[in-house]
Amino acid sequence: MKINLAELVGSVGNLVTLPDVFVRINRLVEDPNSTMADIARVASQDPSFTIRLLRVANSSFYGFSSTIDTVQKAVSIIGTSQIRSLALTTSVASAFEGLPNTLVSMENFWRHSLYCALAARILARQAGKLDPDALFTAALLHDIGELVIFNRIPQQAKEALLLVLDSADELPIYQAERQIMGFDHAQVGGELARQWKLPKMLEECIEYHHDIRSALHFPRETALVHIANVLALMAEVQTLNPDDVSPIDPIAWKIVGLNADEVLQPTVHEVQEEIAEAEKLFLGK
Repeated sequence: MKINLAELVGSVGNLVTLPDVFVRINRLVEDPNSTMADIARVASQDPSFTIRLLRVANSSFYGFSSTIDTVQKAVSIIGTSQIRSLALTTSVASAFEGLPNTLVSMENFWRHSLYCALAARILARQAGKLDPDALFTAALLHDIGELVIFNRIPQQAKEALLLVLDSADELPIYQAERQIMGFDHAQVGGELARQWKLPKMLEECIEYHHDIRSALHFPRETALVHIANVLALMAEVQTLNPDDVSPIDPIAWKIVGLNADEVLQPTVHEVQEEIAEAEKLFLGK
């Protein structure tokens, strides 16, 4: 039976909705007439988001020297786009919390996503002219389509995983998904981003992180998430040898403007140093 991608994502859309705090903050950030005070007012109305916002703002993650004790101060210092990124980061994890799946540990899923997000943030700072916090969010959500697949079509997801395990040449999971389903988790994630009306940059990074040559509007950001995904795998399995994990598309380094020999190993080390603190902040570990 052929599966329709839009219908698949639409079916999970009835179960998974983004919290009101993100929807309202996103609308305000997109509105040129809104102010920081408007955004702070909306953020303050959600107690759990307020707690998370102040915890992150006062952490070494941002490294501010003075204590940030109000939402207004956090918004003015961190900035509106970062507030939106943080709202989305916390919203998506909670949105999928209640969805059952039998194929993957949610803890492992979000840990890999967080490794990738940290790598993207570090690379964005090194590359210049990119928003590290927006790239953090894009990388954190890069595999979000997997959760849709695991929940809505678990049998096909299992067939794809078995195809990977049975392949002699270590077939990538996205290629196995395309063989079994006719699309992959990145395409599912891109469709979900569209239906959620997420910023175009996030949508493109999610949809094309395995197919960076198709990214027409945000090629640097998409290539960076592609690299970060592989560096995350290296950090997780504790290797500094790129041959131990999935290959990085060579053109990605050129698009981003970074030298692999110079940044690969230091980035992996930095991710490994930051992961424990990041898990406490974003995963509540």
